[in-house]
Parts: sequence; C-alpha cells; structure tokens
Amino acid sequence: MEYIYSAMLLHSAGKEITDANVKKVLEAAGVKADDARIKALTASLEGVNIEEAIKSAAVPVAAAAPAAAGGSGGAPAEDKKKEEKKKEKEEEQVSEEEAAAGLGALFD
Repeated sequence: MEYIYSAMLLHSAGKEITDANVKKVLEAAGVKADDARIKALTASLEGVNIEEAIKSAAVPVAAAAPAAAGGSGGAPAEDKKKEEKKKEKEEEQVSEEEAAAGLGALFD
C-alpha cells in the first residue's frame, strides 16, 4: 500500500510520478524501496487519469457512507430477514395444522 500512497502523494503535490520520485517518497517515510515494485507501479499508472480513477473509486464509498452514518443502514435488510422468518413460521404452522387435520381424519 505504501507504494500506492506514495504515488497518490506525488499526484496530490503536483509532482510527476516517476521511479525516482516514488523511491524518494518511500525512503523519506522509512520504507525500504523495492525497485521492481516501483517500476511495476509506475508502469501500471502510465496513461491512467488518476483524478478520474479517484472519482470513480470514491462514488461507491460516498453512496455507502450516508447509510452507515445514519445508523439505520442495515434496517431494510433486518426488516427483510424478520419478514422471511415470519413467513417461515407461518408456513410451519400451516404444515402443522394440515398434519393435525390429517391425523384427525383418522379418528372420524
């Protein structure tokens, strides 16, 4: 993750994301830089619009945040589970009633 963070820091600072710059950031943070990982990172970021990538990654988080912050984000799911359990109980009761009715017919 440190490698990605270093690239994001460079981007945020308006600096070019190069092997040398990423290595400088990592070393400044006290991370032992791996040249192969740095090359892989910079190669994978070539041609990527980082602003667009951040925006597209932030949309699901932004949509989920209000539900989690409201404290009732799980309420619809919980209501649905309760509803399903209620239906199962009703079905069990019907089955028990049918079974009892069937047994009652034996004694008529």
